[in-house]
Amino acid sequence: MLKSHSCGAVRKEHIGCNVTLGGWVHRRRDHGGLVFVDLRDSEGIVQVVFDPQISSMAHELANELRNEYVIQVTGEVVQRPPSTENPKLATGDVEVIAQHVTILNPSLEPPFYINEDVEVAESLCLRYRYLHLRRPRMRDNILLRHRVIKFIRDFLDAKGFVEIETPILIKSTPEGARDYLVPSRLHPGKFYALPQSPQQLKQLLMVAGFERYFQIARCFRDEDLRADRQPEFTQLDLEMSFVDEDDILNLLEELFTSLVKAVKPEMRLLMPLPRLSYAEVMERYGTDKPDVRFGLEIRDLSDIAAQSEFAIFCSTIQAGGKVKGICVPGCANYSRQQLDELIELAKSYGAEGLITIALSGRAGSSLEQLTLGEVKSVVTKYLTLEQAIAIAQRLEAKLGDLILIVAGKPKLADKVLSELRCEMGYRLGLADPNLLAFVFVVDYPLLEWDEGTHRWEPMHHPFTAPRQEDMPLLDVDPTKVHARHYDVVCNGCELSSGSIRIHTRELQEKIFRLLGYGEEEMKERFGHILEALEYGAPPHGGIAPGIDRLVMLLAGEKNIRDVIAFPKNQSATDLMSDAPSTVSEEQLKELHLKLKEENLE
Repeated sequence: MLKSHSCGAVRKEHIGCNVTLGGWVHRRRDHGGLVFVDLRDSEGIVQVVFDPQISSMAHELANELRNEYVIQVTGEVVQRPPSTENPKLATGDVEVIAQHVTILNPSLEPPFYINEDVEVAESLCLRYRYLHLRRPRMRDNILLRHRVIKFIRDFLDAKGFVEIETPILIKSTPEGARDYLVPSRLHPGKFYALPQSPQQLKQLLMVAGFERYFQIARCFRDEDLRADRQPEFTQLDLEMSFVDEDDILNLLEELFTSLVKAVKPEMRLLMPLPRLSYAEVMERYGTDKPDVRFGLEIRDLSDIAAQSEFAIFCSTIQAGGKVKGICVPGCANYSRQQLDELIELAKSYGAEGLITIALSGRAGSSLEQLTLGEVKSVVTKYLTLEQAIAIAQRLEAKLGDLILIVAGKPKLADKVLSELRCEMGYRLGLADPNLLAFVFVVDYPLLEWDEGTHRWEPMHHPFTAPRQEDMPLLDVDPTKVHARHYDVVCNGCELSSGSIRIHTRELQEKIFRLLGYGEEEMKERFGHILEALEYGAPPHGGIAPGIDRLVMLLAGEKNIRDVIAFPKNQSATDLMSDAPSTVSEEQLKELHLKLKEENLE
């Protein structure tokens, strides 16, 4: 080894010892006679002192050092002089007096500071990702990811799970997003697909008799990107036989709570982990991935609004729409400009407008003492005082609060108010950053009607089992059929989806027919799994939490790119290696492919 100790491991017990360290120059300070170097490696930072009285050669060479030079230092560990200790460093009680130094590799000047966590353009960070990963924050995120995955493996191994790898080159099957396709050289005109998830493969492992399977699985989806999406991502994939929903959710609850306590003990958990129905979260939060760290819950005001003389309210309700609202505490004094900004924000989410009602009131008075003149809104002339108070009471508003109301189709009103709720909750600091609020969402509908394709689509995927008691409704009213489907949400982020699977061929074919698949298409796409279900497939179910999103939440980051070593940018490009890139004509020929000129930019 080129070093005897890691930089971050040097402690008081090493005082008087000679150590050999290796690492990067994190920071260099010349104090005239003495040169101080903060030396960094993967485990931390230690201060090295170059004193010409101890070694003139080492001191002379120290004058050549610059940030990010890779060096080897040999010296004695000593106690830092009184009042010079650095409590921010684990090594802050000691320093190393250099006796010998070797420059192992100089460095060009980095394109951004590595020793300061100042903001840098993301394109630059991704272009020089190997330098960005040297920053302590990024290093800590990757080490946290390692600890999370190791904990998961140890936890599941102790529970009797077997880790099994599944293929990356598979058959293209519908999973809800666009596949990445891989042309076959040996089979001209045919393609593999990269797995969107190992869904069918893990079900086949249950048929094979492996009753408890898991995998830290790589998955691929060719879809538009956002802060919590990448074209390739990692999930904890697990499946269990002879279980029901509670067995899987209880396992996940134990895993998440023990994981947080082990790797992020400073973070708090919302306990017990709530289990809410899909209908309930949509009614209260307008989304099936709610952030429950704060209130501002949505309430239906349609019955009150229908009694008003406000034409927009009345026409919306007559057309089958809804009038819904939220109460934002302490914002009745918003200026006209601030209210206009909220209205524009609502429009950006798809609303035609936003009604604001400020409850100014008098200090010390109650809602019942409110006068219509103290209700500041463009709709006050269309509301009676009783109606205004009824709206405020429905929303549990107090004097000084601001009410935001949206009128429109139910799904649109929910979406807009859900976005406004989160925006205002974050603006007002209502979401505790040190709280992890896991929620299990259950009782999803099995199917939803797609107006574009005029066919049923699965809310989860086509292998999800319907509730046994709802089976008769499949033939008469599929909209009322509930799925044995569950999601795990944390702080407004969907962490995982799972379900109890269909385990008989008869029911699986029935669902495929409802989804519009003909006999030939079923055989072509799903023949292998339909056949397997006839060979004693056990009842089984599973779930697949996203590792990237989980680590993002634990690290307190807002983008999964900050917890992935080598991510793609927003347009799915690797700026470091310049991928995707063109390939040679020879490679295309081997794959029996020819590019059309008109498709090339």
